[in-house]
Amino acid sequence: MTVRIRVEESGVAVVTLDRPERHNAIDLETVGELTAVWRRFRHDDTVRAVVLTGAGGRAFSTGIDRSVEVAQPPSPYAMDDPLRTVGPKANDLWKPVVAAVAGMACGGAFYLLGEAEFIVADETAAFFDPHTSYGMVSAYEAVYMAQRMPMGEVARMALMGTAERLSARRAYETGLVSEVAPAGEALTAAIRAASVIASYPTEAVQGTVRALWAAKEGALAQALAQAPQLIALGNLPPGRQAALFAARTPGFRTR
Repeated sequence: MTVRIRVEESGVAVVTLDRPERHNAIDLETVGELTAVWRRFRHDDTVRAVVLTGAGGRAFSTGIDRSVEVAQPPSPYAMDDPLRTVGPKANDLWKPVVAAVAGMACGGAFYLLGEAEFIVADETAAFFDPHTSYGMVSAYEAVYMAQRMPMGEVARMALMGTAERLSARRAYETGLVSEVAPAGEALTAAIRAASVIASYPTEAVQGTVRALWAAKEGALAQALAQAPQLIALGNLPPGRQAALFAARTPGFRTR
C-alpha cells in the first residue's frame, strides 16, 4: 500500500501519501489507490472532510515517479497522463479537501494541490516546478497553479525551474498557502481546520465547494484541453530529458 487512511471521530479522513523513501513520488500504484480512495469517499457518510498529506516530513510529494513509463499515442492531440485522474475533483468528490504540506512540493504534486480547497504549510515547505530545467513543458502544473496564484508568480516558478524554490512564507504572501504553521505542525493545523468544516451540515458544505469550483472550471477546462498539444510540441525526447536530469547540479535560491 502506498496510501494510508485514518478517519478521525470528527469525520475528517487523513489521507497520507506513504512513499517517504521516494519523497512520496506518485507511481501507478499510488494513482490507482488515490483514485479508489476518492471514489470510496463519495459513498462514505462518515467522511465529511479530508486532509491530504505526505509521510516522512521531507516532502509532500515530488510528483510523478521517474520510473513510471506510460505508452503514448502518436497523435499530438492526445496524451495519456496518469495524473489526470489522481485528484479528488477528477473523481467527482465534492467533500472539502485540505492539503497539509511539509518539505518539498513540486511538479506533479500540483495536480493534487490544485484540486484541494486550500493549503496549510509548515515552515519547511518549499514549492517549485522543475519541468523546464529538464526540457519539459509545464502545462497541467502551471494551469493548476494559475488558478491559485497571480500570473507573474506562476510564470516565475514555472520558468525558473530548479533554480528557485518558493518558501512557505512567500507562498502565503502570494495566496497559494492559506496558513503557515511551525515546523512539523502543518498536519495538526490542517486537521483543526478540517474538523471545523466537518462539524457543519455536509450538504451545505459540499454545495459551497461545488459553487466555488463552478466559478473557475470553464476556464480551467479550456486551458487543460490545450495541454496535450503543448507538451507534445515542446517536450524534449525522453533520452534528452534523462540526460539533463542526470547532469543536474545542486544549488537553488529560496525566496
